[in-house]
Amino acid sequence: MALTKLTTDLIDGSLGTDWQATPKTANFTATAGKGYFVDTTSTAITVTLPSSPTAGDEISLVDYGANASTNNITITSSDNIEGAADDLVLSTDKVSKTLVYSDATKGWLVTTEAGAAAAAGGPYDIDYLLVAGGGGGGNNDGGGGGAGGLLEDTISTITIGVDLTVTIGGGGSGAQPSTYQPTKGTNSSITSTSITDIIAYGGGAGITNNTGSGNQNGGSGGGGWYSSSTGGTGVSGQGSDGGGGYNSTGLYAGGGGGGAGAAGTNATSSGPGSGGNGLTTSIISTANATTSSVGEVVSSSLYFAGGGGAGEEGFSGDLYGTGGYGGGGDGNSVTNPENGTPNTGGGGGGYGYTNPPGHLTAGSGGSGVCILRMPTASYSGTTTGSPDVYTEGSDTVLVFKTNGTYTT
Repeated sequence: MALTKLTTDLIDGSLGTDWQATPKTANFTATAGKGYFVDTTSTAITVTLPSSPTAGDEISLVDYGANASTNNITITSSDNIEGAADDLVLSTDKVSKTLVYSDATKGWLVTTEAGAAAAAGGPYDIDYLLVAGGGGGGNNDGGGGGAGGLLEDTISTITIGVDLTVTIGGGGSGAQPSTYQPTKGTNSSITSTSITDIIAYGGGAGITNNTGSGNQNGGSGGGGWYSSSTGGTGVSGQGSDGGGGYNSTGLYAGGGGGGAGAAGTNATSSGPGSGGNGLTTSIISTANATTSSVGEVVSSSLYFAGGGGAGEEGFSGDLYGTGGYGGGGDGNSVTNPENGTPNTGGGGGGYGYTNPPGHLTAGSGGSGVCILRMPTASYSGTTTGSPDVYTEGSDTVLVFKTNGTYTT
């Protein structure tokens, strides 16, 4: 009976993965049912999964050269990977993965993990910084855009094998000459079935004569229009209020947009309001933040989510409000105001009015960002969306500037 059973197993092809003895040292297309030793000692390698797979097809990969943190292994496919049309990047030394094809919806799923994830030995903490998109600035002596909401905290004792979905909010558009209608920034979020959704709210738009009901409020509030004495309101714990506008005897000025760390300043008889400063963080080094073009470094401190400055009309010297630290755009009254800096959540600068040139487009808000930090011993190396990956001391830092996922 034992011989009969062995013969049946041979016929059924149930003897496990067919491992290829020669390590792969260049890009290649994998074949279902096979395992590969991937050697990235000299260069990064892209593995293309089979096209037209069937349910149950498996591929196994091992970081043969223990160098995936330096030269990544990128897994690409014409089908979804973990339910998303994104590449899977392995960036942890000695990592190994087995992928199995499920269906057209989820595509290839990671079914077993070794290497860093196995070494974690249980739940671990992930620190995060999440910033939403900044609001657009107002024109016609409108206010500066409010900064995107900023949240910095820790996801405690998250279990292994959980997918965290990161969504990055875009900046709102500045007011146009013909419509005077800026828009607020959009939300950023971290979501999963295993945690309560984490949502940073988009920054409020600078107030002008056609901002639209509610659009001045947000993560931080947009600055006030010249005819409004107050700015928009910020979300408690995420940002601050916008400053109020000013109107007296032919002098018109907008208020500054709120920042994560301070309210926008009010316009006064001395000129328009400036954007409120953002908040500093140490979740990533200033050097790596500069490399990734996220945040704003001021005097060796890293800021995010600054409010936009405002413009004016009628003042001597063409005054303007400055943007707050953390990517806030300067206002202007002669040329187009500054946009909020991308990947900071900074608010767009507001525009005043000078004749000529008349009405111009206000600044747009800067896009948001998400930064995750965790012990390198626990880092799985499984991401989509191609975040920037850094090692800082004993921790790994992921920088998401576009939508993506991290599997714990």
